[in-house]
Amino acid sequence: MRNAWLLFVLMSSVVPAGAQTLIPPPLPKSVNLSGPRFGMTALPEGIVDKLHTRSIDVQPTITQFGWQFERQFYSKTSGVAAVNEWVVLVGGLDQGVALPSVSWLVGLRTKEGTEFGVGPNVTPAGVALAFAAGVTMRAGVLNVPMNIAVVPSKLGTRVSFLTGFNMRRR
Repeated sequence: MRNAWLLFVLMSSVVPAGAQTLIPPPLPKSVNLSGPRFGMTALPEGIVDKLHTRSIDVQPTITQFGWQFERQFYSKTSGVAAVNEWVVLVGGLDQGVALPSVSWLVGLRTKEGTEFGVGPNVTPAGVALAFAAGVTMRAGVLNVPMNIAVVPSKLGTRVSFLTGFNMRRR
């Protein structure tokens, strides 16, 4: 009888732990911040020379036009958000050439709009790691990002300034 009583007391005191809640936490909100991008890139002499060996002649400064596919996929109540972006550009159109580039960046953005990211970059001159920083100014649902990207490589360091716009939408 004593064992039965002990078993009854133990069984009646078993409750789920607080961490074992049956209600799943809400999914993080994903925000689409994609939009057009345009700007300029300063090319080092090493890249200009390598492109010349491929019969691509450009000046050390080229224009850039393209699209940034961006998703904000995690946001804290403090305003810090994680972002994932693909930046697809065509450079040199002002000089009659089309130099494609693709960058995949992951990073963080603060509530005030300051942002930082890093990721791989692929161009006809080779592959490298891109570092980007900037600020996004907001006017209602319109966002205007202004970013500087630095891409060091064996052939020298490229520096790009890009801007554009997007509209906050879910």
